[in-house]
Amino acid sequence: MQLTFIDWTVVFVYGVLALAVGIVFARRAGKGTHEFFLSGRKLPWWLLGTSMVATTFSTDTPNLVTDLVRTGGVSQNWMWWAFLITGMCTVFFYAKLWRRSGALTDIGFYELRYSGGPAAFLRGFRALYLGVFFNVMIMATVSLAAIKISGVLLGIDKYTTVLIAGTVTVVYSATAGLWGVVVTDLLLFVIAMIGSFAAAYFALQQPEVGGLAGMVSNPALADKLSLLPDFSDWTTVLPVLVIPIAVQWWSTWYPGAEPGGGGYVAQRMLAARNENESMRSTLWFNIAHYALRPWPWIIVALCSLIVYPSLDSITMRFPGLDPSIVRHDLAYPAMLVFLPHGLLGLVVASLAAAYMSTISTHLNWGASYIVDDFYRRFIARDSSEKHYVAVGRAATVLLIILACVIALWLENAMQAFQILLQIGAGTGLIFLLRWFWWRINAWSEISAMVISFAVAVYFQFIHEAIGFAPIHPSLMLVIGVAVTSVTWLTVTLLTPPTQADTLQQFYDKIRPMGRGWGKVVQVTRSSESESASAAFLCWFLGCLVVYGVLFGTGYFIYGAVTWGLLCAVIVVTAAFGLFNTLPKVGFE
Repeated sequence: MQLTFIDWTVVFVYGVLALAVGIVFARRAGKGTHEFFLSGRKLPWWLLGTSMVATTFSTDTPNLVTDLVRTGGVSQNWMWWAFLITGMCTVFFYAKLWRRSGALTDIGFYELRYSGGPAAFLRGFRALYLGVFFNVMIMATVSLAAIKISGVLLGIDKYTTVLIAGTVTVVYSATAGLWGVVVTDLLLFVIAMIGSFAAAYFALQQPEVGGLAGMVSNPALADKLSLLPDFSDWTTVLPVLVIPIAVQWWSTWYPGAEPGGGGYVAQRMLAARNENESMRSTLWFNIAHYALRPWPWIIVALCSLIVYPSLDSITMRFPGLDPSIVRHDLAYPAMLVFLPHGLLGLVVASLAAAYMSTISTHLNWGASYIVDDFYRRFIARDSSEKHYVAVGRAATVLLIILACVIALWLENAMQAFQILLQIGAGTGLIFLLRWFWWRINAWSEISAMVISFAVAVYFQFIHEAIGFAPIHPSLMLVIGVAVTSVTWLTVTLLTPPTQADTLQQFYDKIRPMGRGWGKVVQVTRSSESESASAAFLCWFLGCLVVYGVLFGTGYFIYGAVTWGLLCAVIVVTAAFGLFNTLPKVGFE
């Protein structure tokens, strides 16, 4: 066990603060489902955006980044950096539309947009499919990271870890609702950022590393530092850069980076005070998530390659660890043992904060699906609000139990990341187009969901079992996207469109920009007044700003001052253009 009394004191103080917030907001959260799941739609943009950032800063995130850097170098991060394109698209095209919908959950969207039995089936089934299956897989990945961290720092076995961490978090989440989640997220974000910077600083101080200059010049990292993959090796460039930018960002459904927004991101947009604050919250989320946070994790990962050059070196340093969890992602918690006591406690508290933030959000979000889109819609339509809150709390407990069980089965974060990408392959384009193209119907989404899942099951469990050679995950993704897209487009054109009155009501409520509705509805002037070209320009400039900050920071860390200054000029120029264009998309 690595922690001392002072470390435990810091962790204890943090735990008391987090639980105190839960108690403070318990009464307000119990008033009804809109308070429990959406905080009465009264949350400011900065709190919502920070909550999104804190949620994506889970215990498995630095582990995943470490796995990517150790196995393929810094450029491997394009597998998730490419999702910025999705995020910025959500800011300028979809954030306002979600807030206009007035739905309690993004699953409630289905019976606003589609009609009849297929719409009802899609809402109920997807509530369980996403709220339970997908949601549990994400929480299991986060819990797996907690298992590895506690094994290294605390010497606790995996069963004890999931029991303690799951119990504490579920009590807090079931009590406080979204109010408690987002307010605590603000505290958690600050602690987590301090912890990640501290981890990077002390990783650089190790004698083997020799500071920032020693890290950059170390021969062991010669092929790991590049921000872009080696373009002479297309077997690397295609899966790391080309496919994520050309295919992955728009075609796959992944929690936190859903095309068009969805899941807990949509929940935060729906909880905003108004449309403008919905846009602001998602803009701040994307800036903080992609521009401000990655480099401390990357620095720790690079240093770990010097301190622990192989998995055997990790095993030798921690001989008591369960061999089944010793993977490259374990190197991140293995680097934390070099922190001084007191600060080590703060970092452990920050990781506990990250765990609680992510799990509590997913519990609240998943329970909202189960309660509003399945239980209230199909089982008990006329019960009291307090009854629905009680069901939501029971669903919260069920979800954490399932997540902990799956966590005991997983081995590394990349395993779940690839599974979820494959299952959602090909469905993303529907989520982008359904707001702007009237012809998409409920059968489009049902067919996409079924075929993408079938393709994922085939590749994960059948392909090699029947004698075929293994296929690279990126090729699996492309095949899944192609098969799913062709299927749902064919089904769309062969099935009846949504009823005309439903389309008109949806259009009147949402007022989407563009000309995709002109053939079937009476177009209003308010929708025509919004500039699609300005939204596209903001989308491009927003991506340029964030990538410029991300790359510029990297170049300055590497000592490449000229390239860093060039990135700074690009950032300033793009930011100037962005802020001058924002009023044209209704950003006030």
